[in-house]
Amino acid sequence: MLFTHEACLAYLEHIRWNGIPTCPYCQAQRSTPIRHENRYHCNYCYTSFSVTVNTVFHGSHIKLDKWFKAVFLVMTIDKNISIRRLAREISVTNTSASKIKNHINQAIEEDLDLLQKLAIFYLENNRSPNQ
Repeated sequence: MLFTHEACLAYLEHIRWNGIPTCPYCQAQRSTPIRHENRYHCNYCYTSFSVTVNTVFHGSHIKLDKWFKAVFLVMTIDKNISIRRLAREISVTNTSASKIKNHINQAIEEDLDLLQKLAIFYLENNRSPNQ
């Protein structure tokens, strides 16, 4: 499996919704995919939403594959990883890395289970074939 933004999006949808998109605003499970946007339109409250709503990733322009790698690095390698190293590892600016690290540290207290699943997903999908 290629570790891409789309693969991360599909995995996040699987662990949050178990295959059935659920509106975060009204909890309805009646929605229509919005083509080419990775979003859904709720057929009950008429809002649009994505799987990242109410998560650490919401509102970020950084692709999910970089977020998942950052989660893995902070959760398993070094909770005190420097901003510079994190920026270098995930190929973002120091400012973006700082924001990502702050969001992850805050999310550790709020949604540890989700972050652990994402770190495991990253690890399983980034092993070399010889491992």
